[in-house]
Amino acid sequence: MGEWVTQWRVEFLGREWNFVDIGSVVVVFALHLLTLLAPFHFTWPAFWVAVALYFVVGVSVNLSYHRQLSHRSFKLPKWLEYFFAYCGVLSFQYEARLKNVGDLKRDPFYRFLHYTYPLHAISFGVLLYAVGGLPFLVWGLGVRSVIFLHATFGINSICHTWGKQVWNTGDLSRNNWLIGLMAHGEGWHNNHHAFEHSARHGLEWWEIDVTWYVIRFLEIIGLATEVQRPTETQKKRKALLSNNVNNQTRQLEEKLETEINGGKI
Repeated sequence: MGEWVTQWRVEFLGREWNFVDIGSVVVVFALHLLTLLAPFHFTWPAFWVAVALYFVVGVSVNLSYHRQLSHRSFKLPKWLEYFFAYCGVLSFQYEARLKNVGDLKRDPFYRFLHYTYPLHAISFGVLLYAVGGLPFLVWGLGVRSVIFLHATFGINSICHTWGKQVWNTGDLSRNNWLIGLMAHGEGWHNNHHAFEHSARHGLEWWEIDVTWYVIRFLEIIGLATEVQRPTETQKKRKALLSNNVNNQTRQLEEKLETEINGGKI
């Protein structure tokens, strides 16, 4: 049954869509419609619920599906690993994240989440409505989810267009401070591409990385183990490569300028 849902295809707008694709578009569209109600249902309790969930759910997605499960940057006890994974389900990003860690489908817990993940986020929306009415639903589910979805989209778009390249990674990845703040540290994208297995993305003290702060706290109290960080040797190697590329570029520019001035071109 689950395989049929993903294997069925229909062609539309020049691409093939399965039920998961169509469902994802419907959910994202519905969340945006829900967010349009935000100005009419603002309350301070609803606002702070949204802020709290933005932190808990957003950090859980980064910490669990990205840094731990995709890149094996650290280890957690299973009960805590499952806790963060479940919180991450409430982001409406579970299916996309699971594609990066497909081997986890052999784990009964992740297999259960794989086939039921939309139900958890929707049920959570029902819970929010039951507790705080439409304001909690609009802000705690709609506004919170839409802002974080766009922050996530920005990682692979904005962070490949605008920002600073600190390391030579051979690609267009950049560090973008705004996405770094919005996505709890994921915006330090050039750092991540340079040191993919590092649990820490904000490598400088001023590069705010909230997800790393949580991982570091868990490490201090003994819950996170085998936490990966780039070594000074690795940093120097990447920095050296970056400097070599810059030097080669400058030499090429100087040579070209000399040839132009000398009338060779």
